[in-house]
Amino acid sequence: MTKSRLFLVAVVLVAIGILLTVLTANNILAFPAAVPVAARWVALVALAAAVAPRRSLTLWIVYSMLVGIELGHDAPNVAMNFKVLSDAFLRLVKTIIAPLVFATLVVGIAGHANLKQVGRMGLKALIYFEIVTTFALFIGLAAINLTKAGVGISQAGVKEEELAAVAPQSAADIILHIFPENIAKSVAEGQVLQVVIFAILFAIGLALTPERPRRVMLEFCESLSEVMFKFTNVVMFFAPLGVGGALAYTVGKMGFAPLLNALQLLLTLYGALIAFAILILLPVALIARIPLRRFLAAVAEPVSIAFATTSSEAALPRAMEAMESIGVPRRIVAFVMPTGYSFNLDGTTLYLSLAAVFVAQAAGVPFTFGQQLLMVFTLMLTSKGVAGVPRASLVILLATVASFSLPAWPVFIILGIDALMDMARTAVNVLGNCLASAVVARWEGEFIDDYQGPDPTEVEAPQQLAGSAH
Repeated sequence: MTKSRLFLVAVVLVAIGILLTVLTANNILAFPAAVPVAARWVALVALAAAVAPRRSLTLWIVYSMLVGIELGHDAPNVAMNFKVLSDAFLRLVKTIIAPLVFATLVVGIAGHANLKQVGRMGLKALIYFEIVTTFALFIGLAAINLTKAGVGISQAGVKEEELAAVAPQSAADIILHIFPENIAKSVAEGQVLQVVIFAILFAIGLALTPERPRRVMLEFCESLSEVMFKFTNVVMFFAPLGVGGALAYTVGKMGFAPLLNALQLLLTLYGALIAFAILILLPVALIARIPLRRFLAAVAEPVSIAFATTSSEAALPRAMEAMESIGVPRRIVAFVMPTGYSFNLDGTTLYLSLAAVFVAQAAGVPFTFGQQLLMVFTLMLTSKGVAGVPRASLVILLATVASFSLPAWPVFIILGIDALMDMARTAVNVLGNCLASAVVARWEGEFIDDYQGPDPTEVEAPQQLAGSAH
């Protein structure tokens, strides 16, 4: 049987299972209770046969989510034992965070820290990045506090003693907690913000180091960063087991209420991203006098690539070409776009602010606005440099909520819909970076309004010019 026919059979069986469940639940047909249950499990077996040849991690995550939900509903006592799978996956994730954050931050800062080379353009770009991502942060916080998508989950069956409480801290305690006294201790205790501070100071020191030792250490950090990205991909192969176990446990303990909250979170994210594009990116483009029609036509393809692949990195080459085609000089594109992929993650910043507060709401832990800001600021720092890796932001989120004494189980609810969330936030990341290159070009007075296309005599690749932009 071909893949398409197998998938069609699976869809039909799923539809039959859903139909029997609805008819039985509403007493329209008097089937024994075992009939719709058996129909659903037959549909899941057929769906597994259809998914197996495709080798898609996203499909397997969705499939394991369905199996976990079904198992939690049909056999809650058995499903509770599958929590060990999500705990094991969480432990693997925690091994990633410190080396990944350290390596990406050092490369992101020290790799572009030659002030003579970067000069005025680099300063303008960084100012723009931080202003726009701060707006994204506040829009995300406003959206999740408005919809309260996570509120109510903890009342669906979680015992109060299972909820972690955040101990009250004075301003001095918070400030001292930011600075590491022993980096090994910070890594062992999962103190993400302390790792971030150490990495930033290390990167500044590296930037001030003479060329030869700086190059050696920078190459090491680049290699470590690349290895950790691959390590992340390996760990993500265990994500279906972690998601299936987490949702089996969650549904077995709390019923279907968390899934409704997850849907509400998804709608909140899409609404917030649309609001960000209209309220922030559009006015920025108008203020910078960017030709909107040409800009939207140019970014349509790279944004679509990012949306489909959930990887900003996949869209980078086409995005750079697109910005050149509307009049942004190549040297500006070559600097702003790659730098923006580390420092201008508009969609990811907005998503992290939503997700972090969702976790606190789901856990029933009251966070003041100041505590929310501190947690999201930590997430914003730790997310630098991970734009090219699908689902890497979930790794950052898991580690950070743990460092704020929040439980991890709400993150697994998010993981079930993360593929749909990742598509939107990655597309906004690319859109924001394309606009950033145009804005910086206009700010530098080098945007070419009547540009008709690339000069055919220019054959030097953007990557070659990236190191000589000034």
